[in-house]
Amino acid sequence: MSHPSKISGNFFTQDGKGTSPFRLIRNSLLTGLCISLSMLALLPLFSIVMLVVKKGMPLMSPALFTELPPPPGLEEGGFANAIIGTVIMVGIALVLAIPLGILAAIHITEYEPSSLLSKAVRFVAKLLNGIPSIICGVFAFAAIVMTMRSFSAFAGGIALSILILPTILLTAEQALLDVPNAYREASLGLGATPFQTIFRIVLPDALPTIMTGVMLAVARAAGETAPVLFTALFSANWIHSIMEPTASLSVLIYNFAALPFDYQVKMAWSASLILVTLVTVTNVLAQLFFSPKHR
Repeated sequence: MSHPSKISGNFFTQDGKGTSPFRLIRNSLLTGLCISLSMLALLPLFSIVMLVVKKGMPLMSPALFTELPPPPGLEEGGFANAIIGTVIMVGIALVLAIPLGILAAIHITEYEPSSLLSKAVRFVAKLLNGIPSIICGVFAFAAIVMTMRSFSAFAGGIALSILILPTILLTAEQALLDVPNAYREASLGLGATPFQTIFRIVLPDALPTIMTGVMLAVARAAGETAPVLFTALFSANWIHSIMEPTASLSVLIYNFAALPFDYQVKMAWSASLILVTLVTVTNVLAQLFFSPKHR
C-alpha cells in the first residue's frame, strides 16, 4: 500500500517527518510577536524605574535617613520621620487586615462555601476592591479622626487596612481553593479534625500564594496618598505616639513635588526611590522565604 506524499496541507513528508515552510514561518512570526509584546509590556515599568533612579540618586546621603524634613527653601535635612511613619502605618494595616482577611477566607472556603453569608462576603470584598482609595480616606476621617478629634498614625493604619483587606481576602480564598481536595481527604481519613486539617495541611500549602497577596497589599498601602492625607495628615517632627499626626513618604512626595524649591523637588524624587526600593525589597524577601522550596 502506497503512502501519500502530502497529509493535511503538506504538514508531513512522505516518511511522516518534517513540517511545511509556511508553518515554520508562521510559528516564528507568532513567537517573535509574543516576545515583542512582552517586552513592550515591561517598557513602562523599566521607564519609571530608570526615571526614579536618575532623579533620586543625586541627593542620596545618610542625612536623608537620619534627619527631619527641612523648612521650605533650606537645602538640608532628610525624611527619616516619613520612612518611620510609613512603616508604622503599613504595619498597623497589616496587623488588622491579615488575620481578618485570612480567617474570613478560611470560613467562606472551608466551612460554608455556598452559604448566603459567604456569597455576601465575596460580593462586598470585590466591591471594596474597586472603590477609590480616597473614599476609604474620607470614611476613616469621618469615623475615626472626627471621633477622636485628632489626626493620627492609628487612623491612617485603619484606613489602609480597609483598603488592603479585600486584596488579602480574595487572594487567600483563591490560594485555599487551589489546594487539592486529596490533601483534605487524606488528613480526615487519618483521623485529623477539620480544624487540624485546615491549619496543619491546607493553610501551609496555600501560604506562598497568600503571601503574594499580602505583598501586593503592602505595595498598595505604602504608595497610597489620599487615605493617609485624610487621616494621618503630615508632621515635620519625630513620631512619639501613634495617636498624633504622622509623616509618610507618599504625602511627603505629594507636598514637596509641588513646592517651587529645587531641593524639595529633589527630595521628592529621592523619597520616590526609597519607596520603590522598600516595596521591591519586601517582595523579594517574601519570594525568598515563602517560595515552595522553603515550605
